[in-house]
Amino acid sequence: QVQLVESGGGLVQAGGSLRLSCAASGSTWRINTFDWYRQAPGKPRDLVAGSTRAGATNYAGSVKGRFTISRDNVKNTVNLQMDSLKPDDTGVYYCHATTYSSSQYWGQGTQVTVSS
Repeated sequence: QVQLVESGGGLVQAGGSLRLSCAASGSTWRINTFDWYRQAPGKPRDLVAGSTRAGATNYAGSVKGRFTISRDNVKNTVNLQMDSLKPDDTGVYYCHATTYSSSQYWGQGTQVTVSS
C-alpha cells in the first residue's frame, strides 16, 4: 500500500504562483509514475503533469511553460510549481501514483482557487 498526502493549495490572484507538495509513505519503492491531476467543478479529473522514476516528465498543453513537476525519489515526494496562474487553473489538485504492477493510489486532494 501507498499513502499520499498533499499540501500547499490555497487562494491566489491571477498571475500569481503556488507550490503543491505530495509526500508518499508505505511501499514507496513500488512507485513508478508520480503525477498531478486536476478536477475543476463539473469537469472530469484530468492529468496536469506526470513524471516517471527514470526522470521523464509530461504536461497538459494548457500548463506547459507555466507548471513544473519535480520529484525526489529518495524523499518520496513530488512537487508542482505553478506560475502565471489563471482562473482556469482553479480546481482540486490530486496527487496520484502508479506502481510497477499498475496499482493506483490517490491523495485526498487540495483546493487551488485562482481569482481574476
